[in-house]
Amino acid sequence: MKEQLIKNQSTSEHSESNYDSIIIGSGAGGLAAAVCLAKAGQKVLVLEQHYVPGGWSHSFHLNGQRFSPGVHYIGLMDEKESTNDLYKALGVANDLVFFRMNKNAYEHCYFGDKKFDIPAGMQNLYESLAKQFPHERKNLRKYLHMVHKVSSEILLLPSMVSLLDYFTIPYRTRHVLRYGWFSLKRVVDWYIKDPVLRGVLNFQCGDHGLSPSKASFPVQCLLMNHYSNGGFYPLGGGAGIVKAMTNALKKQGGELHVKQKVKRILIENKQAYGVELSDGKKIFSQNVISNADPNTTYLKLVGKENLSSKLLKKLSDTKYSTTTLILFLTLDMDVKKAGIDSGNIWWLRNENIDELYDELAKEDLLKGEEFPVIFGSCPTLKDPSSFNGRYYNIEVVTFISYDSFKEFENEDYHSEKYDGMKKILINKFLNNVEKIIPGAKQHIVQAELGTPKTNQYFINSTNGNVYGTEKKLSQIGPFSFKFKSEIKNLYLCGASTTSHGVAGATSSGVEAAAIILNVPLKELMKSNADQKIRIYDAEDEATWPLEVLQKMEDRKRRFKETSLPEHEKIGSHHH
Repeated sequence: MKEQLIKNQSTSEHSESNYDSIIIGSGAGGLAAAVCLAKAGQKVLVLEQHYVPGGWSHSFHLNGQRFSPGVHYIGLMDEKESTNDLYKALGVANDLVFFRMNKNAYEHCYFGDKKFDIPAGMQNLYESLAKQFPHERKNLRKYLHMVHKVSSEILLLPSMVSLLDYFTIPYRTRHVLRYGWFSLKRVVDWYIKDPVLRGVLNFQCGDHGLSPSKASFPVQCLLMNHYSNGGFYPLGGGAGIVKAMTNALKKQGGELHVKQKVKRILIENKQAYGVELSDGKKIFSQNVISNADPNTTYLKLVGKENLSSKLLKKLSDTKYSTTTLILFLTLDMDVKKAGIDSGNIWWLRNENIDELYDELAKEDLLKGEEFPVIFGSCPTLKDPSSFNGRYYNIEVVTFISYDSFKEFENEDYHSEKYDGMKKILINKFLNNVEKIIPGAKQHIVQAELGTPKTNQYFINSTNGNVYGTEKKLSQIGPFSFKFKSEIKNLYLCGASTTSHGVAGATSSGVEAAAIILNVPLKELMKSNADQKIRIYDAEDEATWPLEVLQKMEDRKRRFKETSLPEHEKIGSHHH
């Protein structure tokens, strides 16, 4: 009856609007789902409210300088590793180029002025830390061995399908069963006694935006596994990935429309049959896939009246991940002289990470001279092809609670109060930057601030969250949101389903597509032998091919041609 209704509607006024699947949001998950469905022969439409596709993977330009707010590093990118396989299966690998970040230190961790380098490779990590903490050698080895065990067991779970598997699960996943319910801090504290080494093993909790006492130990094991062979950065920033995915989608006949805000998902008799846009236009489809977070999907687009009390309770209990302030900074100085390279920087005031995160959550944003925790990186050195011969771009992030931003949420973007707040926060960030790049303040070309309000506006995320739902134990794995919703033909993908991060969100799209197409996941994950990702070493110019060198030359030439006179550059804080 419903299909008949859709057909009748579409044969009359909506003949051009009959799709097999409509995808709301063009983040990594939405695009991956769209590519898989289009490849399977479906007529697919992706709707994106922003003026560029990509969600958290998009890039934007400020005065000719490129920034990627959500993509800082991706792991498991070498041949035969899972992210590499994922891009091959999607058929986008040939269009991707990645740079391997500094393999001796893809992360630099500072506690005040003490610095620790995190190298690629678990054995290298062990050796490097054992040298600095000789009294913890034995405990460190045990801890890293256990991290390896837990992550391997978690990755084994999806492949267990037979009855025999069912009986052997307790044995084959005994480490997960033993440690799976604990926080990161609890497990690290069991193994390691040195407070500074504890800090070094905890600082990556920032990748979930949770303090060590709240971060889930299994999630941390998966994260360490993801970066076990270091970090990689895409040529073109996040937009490099988005472009490869959108090209693949178009090649398969799929459509992507930007500046299209979905007002609601059309539902009748607990069944989704299309969407209505903010301009009132209705588009009909067999399936609707939402790449928006569960709150936005269910409460704003579906409507409470269509939901079961069980789902409403789950939604009201759901906590979203942290939100951020992000500084987008362009400097006219050689940051390499200050020791900056392609590795990320985590600067923490000291090794008491829980206390620092508590301070961030409670903090009156405008108080204090600097932030207690920042994450920084230099995309110009991660993607050398983006260098114009003179300027270096720096992205600096700190985590804040949405509540600390509440008083500004209804301020107009150009109100005096909002502008004043931004000036103070930019200055706090610059005090942090100055510690890592001395003299930076004297060489600012531009400094612009992204706030939770920016995240909400461009990404449409609940409370400006950056990682989907909070990745605590009660909200991951079996407790996360399902791909298949209780509304027939409505599906979810994105960071609140499988896992967060670029690779996690991308996988979620493939999993959602497998459910819609009713095929085993491994069917869609078949590696394509004709596909290959090109990987070069960001730190070693000798490995860069002609295309990268050519891009650099072009950029330098264009920059020289369009360069502003000196007096126009100074102090362009105001944006």
